[in-house]
Amino acid sequence: MSDTILKCTTRHVRIFTAVVENNDLILDNEHLTLDIDPDNEFFWGDQSIKKVQDYFCELVESQADNELSDYSLRKIGSLLEDFIRKLLKDGELSYNPNSRVMNYSMGLPRTQELL
Repeated sequence: MSDTILKCTTRHVRIFTAVVENNDLILDNEHLTLDIDPDNEFFWGDQSIKKVQDYFCELVESQADNELSDYSLRKIGSLLEDFIRKLLKDGELSYNPNSRVMNYSMGLPRTQELL
């Protein structure tokens, strides 16, 4: 394993081979740290956060027999992005109108149709 931090950074997910201590990332090749939605683009409930964390654990477990690499982290990050998009489409997440970035990166918000 490398002496540098492996990482995956997507729009809504950051994964690091590190632990957080006093707001600093400390290299730790035995641990993965997941940062969900660092720009607070969405409103998150406890259940939706747990779903993402559980799926993350599932994905990491599925890679347990493989060497951890930038590629495998990017794959996990991409699958998590797709999962977050599904949560949004299913109405389990909603956009945060007070986010510093409002670009509807996962698609336009759902609206009720007027009859």
